[in-house]
This record gives sequence, C-alpha cells and structure tokens, in this order.
Amino acid sequence: MPAAVRVPSPERLRAIDMFLDGAWADRVRHDGQLREFDVRARFDQGVAHLTGDVDGHDQLRLVRQRVGELAGVLGVWSRVRIAGRAPVVVDLGCGRTKQYAGNIGFDLRPAPGVDVLADLSGSLPLADASVDVLFAVHILEHLSDFLPLLDEAHRVLRPGGVLHVLSPWWGHVNAIADPTHVRLLDVQTFKGICRRMHDAPRWFPLHAGCDGASVFADLLRLGPDDPDPDPHHMARFFD
Repeated sequence: MPAAVRVPSPERLRAIDMFLDGAWADRVRHDGQLREFDVRARFDQGVAHLTGDVDGHDQLRLVRQRVGELAGVLGVWSRVRIAGRAPVVVDLGCGRTKQYAGNIGFDLRPAPGVDVLADLSGSLPLADASVDVLFAVHILEHLSDFLPLLDEAHRVLRPGGVLHVLSPWWGHVNAIADPTHVRLLDVQTFKGICRRMHDAPRWFPLHAGCDGASVFADLLRLGPDDPDPDPHHMARFFD
C-alpha cells in the first residue's frame, strides 16, 4: 500500500464519528433551513446514515449536501421518507448482510438475506423508475464489465434516485487478496463514470471519497434534460 495513505485505526474512526456527531449538531443549530427538516444523521466509520422525513427531493439533496461538506465524511447514505412515502431500497449482491434491515436483497445465490435471485451481469428484474436507492457494496470489483450494471441501475432508479457504491481501493491489499476480484477501482474511476459520453446514462457525483482501504461514491441519476456536473463541483472530488 502506498506509504502516503494510511487506513484509520478503529480508535481514530470512533473519534472521527464523535467529531462528526458534534459538527453536525452544531451545523443544524446554526442553519435555519436544516432546523426545519425532520432528518437525523448517524455517523459510522465516516459514513453518514440519514433517516427522517422531507417534503421533496430538493430538501433531501440540500441535507445531503450539508452533511457531505463536513470534513471526514466518506459517504452519505439515506433511508429518508419523501412526502410520507418510504423509499424503495435495493441491495445488489447483498449475500447474508443487507446494508439496512428492510432493504430488498438481490444476489446470484440463495442466502438468508436474499429476497430476489438475479444475475447482476444481466438485466435487473425491476421496472423502469421503480427504485429510490440502490446499494452496490463490494460488487463492482467482481464484474469484469460493470458498466452494464450501472446502466441498469440508472434505468431502474426514479428521478432523484441515488446509487451508493463501496469497493476496495486499488492501493490496498484487500483489492488483490481476494481472487474473485477482477477489477481495481479508484476515486478517479467515478470521474470517468460521470463523464461517459456517446448517449450513455449520466451520473452526478453527490459525494466520493477513500479511507485508504475502500472507495465510496454516491451517484445521483441524471435525466436527459439535467445539466452536466459543474467542473468546480467535480474538482472537489477528482483530480
């Protein structure tokens, strides 16, 4: 692993989460808009987990943005209700462990956490614009070509829907220690995904980060009429 990047110790991760708890509480206390929203943030190893209720996607995006601006946040994961409706959340390749209880689990093989058997290298057995949140946790590195899965994720997400990705970082031994890993990923990989051309489905990087062992990305589904990501926004995450 490159000497310049170190994986935080468990003690430091706990300290970071405690800092983020305090920083977010202070942010809400001084931000009139945030005080109006019934959204709570819990931090676990640098990942913000949002729950609560908002009236629309614009409010949720504002909360996500404010949380993501805190130093040390690696990803912003959400199960927030919008206009009283619980989100439809699908866990791709969940195995025995879903990211949240109540998620719909997809996997190739049966297991206690799997609700739907599906080959993630093919079409997802989901209707167009039927899902609010997709998790792809430790999945992309197992696919020789993961772009078709990203295109399927784009198809099944509703406007305002988000894809959460977590994969081993290429510079950590975990990326190559597992012989079933066939792809190596970096934060810059998501820059390439968000800049795909030739009529490919488009994504907006709400957040992206690396903790020295894993890379994280929260990708917002863009519609055909949505503007491209602003270069200044892209520069926040990518070289």
